[in-house]
Amino acid sequence: VIEDELKRNIPIAGLAKDNKHRTSELLFGFPPKTIGMKQGSPLFRLMEEIQKEVHRFAITFHRDKRSKRQIASALDEIKGIGEKTKKILLRKFKSVKRIKEASVEELAAVVGEVKAKIVKENLHF
Repeated sequence: VIEDELKRNIPIAGLAKDNKHRTSELLFGFPPKTIGMKQGSPLFRLMEEIQKEVHRFAITFHRDKRSKRQIASALDEIKGIGEKTKKILLRKFKSVKRIKEASVEELAAVVGEVKAKIVKENLHF
């Protein structure tokens, strides 16, 4: 795909897992060729750590995206709270959970007392 779409010949590598979902080998090039690595070798352990970090990053990224979508929908249900106020609240508190945990005073410092009370009275889950 990279070569076809971007007109670039970029080497590609990947790690394959066995039927027990354990990292078992390194694949390189297209078509992929297996490159032998001793399990437990420093290179193999490095590749496993890179694989774990990439997986952790991807999971965290997708959880954050999903969480922000759900957060926005919870705030969308509150009458009297517009898009601008929602953005201000999310920018300050980072999540609906934190908005819900905030006191009326903390909310009021960001969006004013009237809107703070509306949020506090209507944000339930």
